Amino acid sequence: MLSKALLRLGASAARHPWRVIAAWLVAATLAVLAAVAFGGRNADSMTAPGLDSQRAAHLIERAGTGQEGMTAQVVVTPLDGAATFFDHDGARTALTRLQTEVRRLPHVLGTSDPAGALDAGGDTAVRGGLVSADGRIAVVRVQYPDQSRLSAEDLDALVDLGDRLRAELPLRIEMGGSLFYAFSDPDGGASELIGLLAAAAILFLAFGSLVAAALPIGMAVFGLTVGVATMTVLARVTDVPTFAPVLGSMVGLGVGIDYALFVLARHREYLARGLDPREAAGRAVATAGRPVVFAGGTVVVSILGLAVANVPFMTVGGLAVSIVVLTMVLASVTLLPAFLGAAGPRLARPGRIGRALRTRRPGRLARRRDPAADAAHAAGWRRWIGHVSRHPVPYAVGAAGLLLTATLPVLGLRVGLPDDGSLPPSRTERRAYDLVTEGFGPGTNGPLVIAADPAGDPGVLDRLVGAVAADPGIASVAPTHVDRATGIATLVVFPTTSPQDKATADTIARLRTDVLPTAIGHGPARAHVGGAAASLSDVGQRTSQRLPVLVAAVLAMSFLLLMLVFRSVLVPLKAVLLNLLSIGAAYGIMVAVFQWGWGGALIGLEATVPIVSFIPMFLFAILFGLSMDYEVFLLSRVREEYLRTGDNGTAIVEGVSGTARIITSAALIMVAVFLSFAVTEDPSTKMFGLGLATAIFIDATVVRMVLVPATMTLLGRTNWWLPKWLDRMLPRGPVGTERHRR
Repeated sequence: MLSKALLRLGASAARHPWRVIAAWLVAATLAVLAAVAFGGRNADSMTAPGLDSQRAAHLIERAGTGQEGMTAQVVVTPLDGAATFFDHDGARTALTRLQTEVRRLPHVLGTSDPAGALDAGGDTAVRGGLVSADGRIAVVRVQYPDQSRLSAEDLDALVDLGDRLRAELPLRIEMGGSLFYAFSDPDGGASELIGLLAAAAILFLAFGSLVAAALPIGMAVFGLTVGVATMTVLARVTDVPTFAPVLGSMVGLGVGIDYALFVLARHREYLARGLDPREAAGRAVATAGRPVVFAGGTVVVSILGLAVANVPFMTVGGLAVSIVVLTMVLASVTLLPAFLGAAGPRLARPGRIGRALRTRRPGRLARRRDPAADAAHAAGWRRWIGHVSRHPVPYAVGAAGLLLTATLPVLGLRVGLPDDGSLPPSRTERRAYDLVTEGFGPGTNGPLVIAADPAGDPGVLDRLVGAVAADPGIASVAPTHVDRATGIATLVVFPTTSPQDKATADTIARLRTDVLPTAIGHGPARAHVGGAAASLSDVGQRTSQRLPVLVAAVLAMSFLLLMLVFRSVLVPLKAVLLNLLSIGAAYGIMVAVFQWGWGGALIGLEATVPIVSFIPMFLFAILFGLSMDYEVFLLSRVREEYLRTGDNGTAIVEGVSGTARIITSAALIMVAVFLSFAVTEDPSTKMFGLGLATAIFIDATVVRMVLVPATMTLLGRTNWWLPKWLDRMLPRGPVGTERHRR
C-alpha cells in the first residue's frame, strides 16, 4: 500500500516537475511571510511544574518585586589601573552618569545604585555587593520585566548604549546577564553555510556531477526554509526555546540531505538500467522512499518522546525540531522527484567536471563517477563484508569491546549548565564574568533567590537569614526585601562557587533539605530556593530522573516498529542493542571532551564544563531516530536479497556492500554538517554538534560495517525468526514483507 502510494506520488511529481517546484516556492514564500507577519520570539523558560524553583518563582511573582523578570549586569572598572571608585571623583561621576543612562532605556524597571552607596560610605557599597572591596570594580544590576514583554531590541539598546559610553567615559564597560542569554543571536548562520558547502563537496565526490550534488542541497534548503519559518510561527503561541532553530537547522540539514541521497542513489541505479527518468524517479521514491518515510517517522516519534520528561521547554523544542524533520520527509517524496524529473537523463552520467576528472584520473575515480559501474565499485566493500562474515567472533567481540570502552566515561557524567566563564574572551559576557569573579567571587555570577512566606511568624525571617548566612556554601546575603501587601520576603544570596560548579548544586540541595526546614520549623511558614542557577539545577535533576523512562519508551517503540517492518524478533533486538552501544560511546566521548578537557582545544573549548542538563535526553531521542535511517536502509536491502536468494550469508554480503557507499557518504555528510556546529562559540551548540557527529560516525562505521554483518552472520537464519502465532497477530508492514521488484 505504501509502496504504491509513493510510486504514484513520485511519478506524478516527476511528470509535472515545474508545478511541484512552483508549489514549494509558494509554500516557502508563504511560510516566510507568515513568520515575518505573525512569528513570535524564541524564549527560554527553563522551568517545569512541581519544581522547588518554580514554587519560588510563584512566590516572587506574588510579591511583585520584579525579581521574576529578566536581568542584566553592567560591570565597570576605571581605565586608569591605579584609580578606584573610592578615591577617583571622575570615575565616580562617570558611574553616576552610566546608571542614569541605563535607567532611561526602554522597559528598564530599575537598577542597583553603586554610586549612591559610595556617597553613603564605601563600607555600605562593599557590604551591598555593589563595589569590590578594593574599590576597582562596580556592578550595576539592571532589572527588566518578564521575557514576554521584551525583545532583542532591548538587548540591542543596552549594547548600543555601552558602545557609546565606552567612547565617552573613562571606564571599561562589560555586560552580561540573562538578557544576553535570552536574546543573543544563536550560533548557526555560518555553521549552516559551512555544513552545506561540505555536503556539496561530498555529494560531488560521490556522484561526479554538479547537478546531482545540487539537487539534495536545493531540496534541503527548501525544506529548512519552510520548517524554520513554521517554527517561528509556532513561537507566537508558545515558548519555543532559543536553541530550537539551531538544533532544527542542524538535524534538518543532516536528515534532509541524507534522505535525498538515498532516493537519488536509487534513481541513478534505475537510470543506469535504461529506465525513463520519470519512471526511474517514481521507482526510486517507491523503494528508497519507504525507508525514508519510516526512518523520518521514527525520528519524529523519538523526539516527541521528550514529552515524558514533563519539562515544557523540552517538549516544545522537540515539537519544533520534529516539524523540520517532517518537512524534510515530505520534500524527499515530492520536491526531490520533481527535481529528478526536471533534470532528465543528465543524472545518468557525470557532469562536465566529473568527466574531466575521470579523463585525467582513470581507473578507480572513473568507476566512482559512473553509476553503471556501481557493482564494480562495490567489490571492495563486498570483500570487506565477506571478510568480516568469515571471522564474525573476533570482529563482534573487538568492536563491542571498543564501544564499551568508549562508553566508560559516562560513569562520570555530570549535568549542569555552562556559565559565561566558558565563553571565549572575545565576548563581553565572558569579560564581565571575569571582572565579577575577580571583584566579588565566582558565586556572584549566579545568585540564588530565596522566597519565603512567613505566614504570620515574625521571627522566621531573622532565623532564615541567620541560618542561610551561616551555611559554608554561602558567601553573602543581600538585604531582605519584604512586600508589605503579601508579607512575602525575598533574599538574594551569593554562593561561594560558580553557577556551573557541582558545589553550587550541593549548596542548593543542602539549603532545601536542611537549612531552610530547620530555620522555619514545623509552622505554616514556607521558603523555596529559586533563581537561574537553582532552576537549571532542578531541570537537570528532572531530566536525569526521566531519562530512563524515555530510553525505555523509545527502545520499546523502535523494537515494535522494526519487528513489524522486518517480520523478525532478533533483527530489531540486535538493532536496539547496537544503537545503544553507539549512543553510549558518543556520551562517553562527550564527557571526555567537555568534562575532562581531552581535545577540547580542537573545537575551541575555553574550559571544562558540565554537560548541559537537557542535552543527554535530546541527543538520545535524536540519535536513536537518526540511527534508524541507516538501520532501515541497510536492512531493507538485506531483506530484499534474502527474499530473492533465500541465503542469509549472501543476503548479508550483498545487502551491506550494496548500501555501504551510500551509508558512508550519508554519514560523511551528517558528520560534516554536525561538526560545523561543534566549532561555534556556544558550549551547548558544541555539545549538540560533537555528540551528533560522533554518534553518526560510530554508527555508520563500527556498527553498520562491522557489528551488523558480524552479528547477523552469527545469528544465521534465525535473524528472520518470528513465531507463527506472532506473525499472525502482526499487521503486514510496509517494508520487506514481499518480494521487491528489481
